[in-house]
Amino acid sequence: MPRNPQYDILFEPVKIGPVTAPNRFYQTPHATGMGNKRPNSSATLRGIKAEGGWGVVCTEYCSIHPSADEAPYAFLTLWDDDDAKELSITCDAIHAHGALAGIELWHGGFHASNRETRDVSIAPSACSPEFVEPGHVRAMDLQDILYYREWHKAAAIRAMNAGFDIIYVYAGHEYLPFQFLSPRFNHRTDEYGGSLENRMRLLRELIEDTKSAVGHKCAVAVRLAVDELHGEVGITSEGEGRQIVEALAELPDLWDLALGGSLGNDSCSSRFSTEGYQEQYAGFVKSVSSKPVVSVGRFTSPDTMVGQIKRGIQDFIGAARPSIADPFLPNKIKNGREDEIRECIGCNICRAANNEGVPLRCTQNPTMGEEWRRGWHPDKIQPAKSDDSFLIVGGGPSGLEAALALGQRGYQVTLAEASSELGGRVVNESTLPGLQNWIRVRDYRRHMISQMDNVSVYLQSELGAEEIMEFESDQIVIATGSEWRRDGIGSNLRTALPIPDNNIFTPDDIFNGAELQGDILIYDDDHYFMAGALAERYLNKGYSVTYLTPATCVSSWTTMTNEQTFIQTKLLLMGLKTIFGQILTQVDEGNLTSHCPYTSQTTDHPFDNLLLITSRQSKDNLFHQLNQNYVTRIGDCRVPSSIADAVYSGHKFAREFGKDPANLILKRERAIIQE
Repeated sequence: MPRNPQYDILFEPVKIGPVTAPNRFYQTPHATGMGNKRPNSSATLRGIKAEGGWGVVCTEYCSIHPSADEAPYAFLTLWDDDDAKELSITCDAIHAHGALAGIELWHGGFHASNRETRDVSIAPSACSPEFVEPGHVRAMDLQDILYYREWHKAAAIRAMNAGFDIIYVYAGHEYLPFQFLSPRFNHRTDEYGGSLENRMRLLRELIEDTKSAVGHKCAVAVRLAVDELHGEVGITSEGEGRQIVEALAELPDLWDLALGGSLGNDSCSSRFSTEGYQEQYAGFVKSVSSKPVVSVGRFTSPDTMVGQIKRGIQDFIGAARPSIADPFLPNKIKNGREDEIRECIGCNICRAANNEGVPLRCTQNPTMGEEWRRGWHPDKIQPAKSDDSFLIVGGGPSGLEAALALGQRGYQVTLAEASSELGGRVVNESTLPGLQNWIRVRDYRRHMISQMDNVSVYLQSELGAEEIMEFESDQIVIATGSEWRRDGIGSNLRTALPIPDNNIFTPDDIFNGAELQGDILIYDDDHYFMAGALAERYLNKGYSVTYLTPATCVSSWTTMTNEQTFIQTKLLLMGLKTIFGQILTQVDEGNLTSHCPYTSQTTDHPFDNLLLITSRQSKDNLFHQLNQNYVTRIGDCRVPSSIADAVYSGHKFAREFGKDPANLILKRERAIIQE
């Protein structure tokens, strides 16, 4: 299909210092949870991005020295020539498809705990580390600054020798160069502290050092946080952020603009931001510098991308999460298939993977992180090896993904959904405040399936065991999802309690239209998004809401998705009442009793309405009734989890059907045993 000519501008080459990007699609640096322990996995992942049409593909953060160790999290290293040799396979994988390879040189300063290397943590000024621990952070003296500049220069040379085309000076996300820039962290009184000119001295020197070492061959990029989002006590885009860019405007070959001190601001979830949300902070840069500019904003719409270029906001379309959700986004636009883009939903499950220290995963793209170890490709799948037909019962995330992947393989598939619309749980969850983008999970798969002659979809088709058996399908897949428990069992309670019926609800009751009269007590022993989102819904409606939980904060697991602070801040400002550190003991008519796990003291909590959000259980009765070896359960029906895990479960079943289970063992990357 021919490309829409209005998108031609996105495919123009752009010169960056001594190198030229083939188009304007720029995969900005993002973590993979693989680091230097999984070089083949990292290289394959980045190579597929290049294959998908990204003109620039960057690595994640790469430590320049053992004093920048973020264990147990996965990060790259360029400490010696062996590291460079290992990273060269990533360059080769990117170059194989004509893209430029970029690398982000990193020193964490007080963010680097050095728990593995046991080097002393360093920063512009003495301080406590990012995470609470006995050790403190030492202030760098002038000799330390010279050493640091030499480490950075040596790492840049190694990066050039490894084959990288773009080498970053990384002054964002509260890492070491930014710590020197920010008056919040830099309390020095020498030539590297005090005035803005002094505070940006190190950044200027790093750029000049890097250009002198590799600038003849490689572009030198600066990633800068132009606004800390801490107001006048820190750097702002109207104040010192702008002044930094103006002072150094022509020094680097490219400006990569980040936002906020923390990654949670820069990778803000769709619950708290819209597409292109960083423009208000980064939009000034092209007016003060002639060098190309890239920034992010969870871009998925080609029209929005074109608007960014034509309005002079940036020269490249920067993307991390959209390139994870769809590594082939550029090629789909190039080939007139923009309706097939697997759009990022902004759920930040990808951020959770990195924060948990595990390989990358994605709600929309179940192949992410599996490119090398399972051999999965986001746009290619092995053709069917048999004439088996499939009946999939349930059109939620796992059922839809299984139907799509089986259909792409060439199998005959019938999908039966009991309700009047596809989507399962995401239909309800996307109605919660800020979660409207989650419906893209349904919409993408529904659209792709609608184009397949070998996949038939039947709505309002609730099937019993007898009807399923009469269907005479070769393979039966049960994807009937899960339901919220009403017996109190959750993360902190393992024994069911007798729960009365009156004015006690689960999320299922709410989504089914239950009307609540009076004040609401929410008990959250699930700790993900549901309790906080329902609290927000009812606060928006004017209800008085009290949030009770065994945790020490609201929606505690969303710390992993970098959302927790946003959620709790918003809810407290809306008037949410909170009670932390209490475990459910008993529920009677109009009263919940809890106990403190430390003192064992009990407390009564009278309520008009109780909303129990504890855990879910599989709706697997059909599976057990059928009990046949050609019947499989997937997704929440197999085990309740995130939408990402449900999609992955459906894809894994479809991808691996017909293969010998003995040959499905993951490939693992092995440490080299040295003498």
